[in-house]
Amino acid sequence: LSSAARRRLWGFSESLLIRGAAGRSLYFGENRLRSTQAATQVVLNVPETRVTCLESGLRVASEDSGLSTCTVGLWIDAGSRYENEKNNGTAHFPEHMAFKGTKKRSQLDLELEIENMGAHLNAYTSREQTVYYAKAFSKDLPRAVEILADIIQNSTLGEAEIERERGVILREMQEVETNLQEVVFDYLHATAYQNTALGRTILGPTENIKSISRKDLVDYITTHYKGPRIVLAAAGGVSHDELLDLAKFHFGDSLCTHKGEIPALPPCKFTGSEIRVRDDKMPLAHLAIAVEAVGWAHPDTICLMVANTLIGNWDRSFGGGMNLSSKLAQLTCHGNLCHSFQSFNTSYTDTGLWGLYMVCESSTVADMLHVVQKEWMRLCTSVTESEVARARNLLKTNMLLQLDGSTPICEDIGRQMLCYNRRIPIPELEARIDAVNAETIREVCTKYIYNRSPAIAAVGPIKQLPDFKQIRSNMCWLRD
Repeated sequence: LSSAARRRLWGFSESLLIRGAAGRSLYFGENRLRSTQAATQVVLNVPETRVTCLESGLRVASEDSGLSTCTVGLWIDAGSRYENEKNNGTAHFPEHMAFKGTKKRSQLDLELEIENMGAHLNAYTSREQTVYYAKAFSKDLPRAVEILADIIQNSTLGEAEIERERGVILREMQEVETNLQEVVFDYLHATAYQNTALGRTILGPTENIKSISRKDLVDYITTHYKGPRIVLAAAGGVSHDELLDLAKFHFGDSLCTHKGEIPALPPCKFTGSEIRVRDDKMPLAHLAIAVEAVGWAHPDTICLMVANTLIGNWDRSFGGGMNLSSKLAQLTCHGNLCHSFQSFNTSYTDTGLWGLYMVCESSTVADMLHVVQKEWMRLCTSVTESEVARARNLLKTNMLLQLDGSTPICEDIGRQMLCYNRRIPIPELEARIDAVNAETIREVCTKYIYNRSPAIAAVGPIKQLPDFKQIRSNMCWLRD
């Protein structure tokens, strides 16, 4: 999958983003003091993340690692969650229009300038955030910031370009429809968050794409692209003082002109329910099952991340399934129950989805689901300390390995600034993970999994998939 597709599917659960309210103590049972003690330790050779807030509310955050290249971007607290049924798809549309010309640059001028710099310019939209970023040589940081400022403040949004991009987005929708993983996760959100903003797709329905006007785009941008909702983040070979001067010059006055109150986050209620799209002509069944989890700021977030790591993922191409640490992988391999499965923990501001996505033969759907729910019940009752210790280490390793290069570090800074208004030090993060033990896992999993109604999305030859009532009853106990 492309990086944009993974963001649409998994939210931000793959990043080093452990979101908590600023100044709030996150703790776990009797080990809550360990966080504080470990967070005070100094880690050598780790660059400091410097943060400054401008008068407009724009936050400037950077980490200087002395590289010859850098990544700089704008992280905006606005996504498809802030839309309604009539304008669903508007948040994603500006991403396409951003590179189609500004008042200062034509599309050709913009493309030539980026190419001649040897830089890369990109953007993506998720359910809660919109991002525009550039990768360039460190010496070209001023030009990169100026280009980013130009495209989000001065895009012409020409009628001809809007009409052309309608076709591009409609083709993108067709591509998404061929990716069954994306289809299943859109269905999962639709049934889990019925009649709410999180239940709608990021791209929007076809009729909206065909009818969105220039006025709709201008209204959305002027409403949501405001200083307090934007973070200018940079990583690599960047000077924070230089970045700050650039931010003041390019954003200082313009963002102050965006008056009006910041829209409130629309509430999204979780509903245990299901969507089934049966097609016996398809070779494999694609199924996702999830319970309601928590937002990044919740104290139980890290424990659910460790539980997610305990379940793990598996694919037939891996080999050695019988020897993997994941109990579910062992059972799946031994019984030849599926082609692949992947656990996920997708968090939003105030809610989330914790569950499993699987691809199975039609004849093994029921058995695979039975094993998954049995493993979930085991997390609630009898997970061992050795398993949890292994999951803690794996989670920390995965998170640190993802911070390889200026781009993932810049993304991490931008997301955490939007969510925390600070970047969590690695020692503090590791201390919070180390504070999770088997007892904590059992308590938290019982709280969110045991006897809870799940959301289910299934596509393909799913004749043997048990009815919802049976699946719901298996969230309490399972008889072999």
